[in-house]
Amino acid sequence: MIEFRTATRNEIGTILDWAAAEGWNPGLDDAAAFHAADPEGFFVAAENGEPVAAISVVNHNADFAFLGLYLCRPSHRGRGIGFGLWQHAIKHAGDRTIGLDGVPDQQANYAKSGFVHAGATTRYSGTIGASADRAVTEAKPDDIPALIALEAMSSGWMKPAYMSAWFTNSTNRRTFVLGGGDGAQGLMTVRRCRLGAKVGPLIARDQATALSLIRHAASVFGENIIIDVPGSSSALDRLCQDLGLAPGFETARMYRGQASLPQADWYAVGTLELG
Repeated sequence: MIEFRTATRNEIGTILDWAAAEGWNPGLDDAAAFHAADPEGFFVAAENGEPVAAISVVNHNADFAFLGLYLCRPSHRGRGIGFGLWQHAIKHAGDRTIGLDGVPDQQANYAKSGFVHAGATTRYSGTIGASADRAVTEAKPDDIPALIALEAMSSGWMKPAYMSAWFTNSTNRRTFVLGGGDGAQGLMTVRRCRLGAKVGPLIARDQATALSLIRHAASVFGENIIIDVPGSSSALDRLCQDLGLAPGFETARMYRGQASLPQADWYAVGTLELG
């Protein structure tokens, strides 16, 4: 018998292990920050008590939710379990706009549930020369409200619980600012992943700031870095190419409801899982 239910905190770790097996390369400290974003926003389909499929529909604010981590174990595919869980979980968003970053070949399936294509995100990865910048400093707790507001201006959506947890440093995740506080010229979070380190969000006012942050990122957890760049951030896209970072897979940003895309030229996505 299949049961659809809210995932426990420990099961979020299991879901991220599944994501790693699919090549999604989650961060080592993602589970706690994801759970803090919306403890009721993670779901599993369980058979005889054991999770066999998962999805997240995280409510970021009264108007916006984000869907991700849509996974089904290979042994249970083709039985309608994943879609049944989708239908169960998506109710959690209520009448909020829902965003997702999905693989392009699933666009038609997402469209059947009312999602409309609004853009694309390209993953860049590679090794660049590290260069720690004294002007780039770790974010302090007092900086976090201003950083949440800056991220919202860049991404198009306010995500207070998620970003508050994300910008709080942990063993394998650190946030840096150039300028500091309300006068920040740029910010970035760097997190150690199963392979390399992901940089996101990254927000900069110009190319010099973006370059300084990216080179500093390579000095934190190693020079192998990964950056997810939305198509609207054409300047950052060109910089990644100029740095020799290689484009990898592309995801489709889709919305059910009012779309809001990043407007900044120097912006990289925090995560593809939570937006």
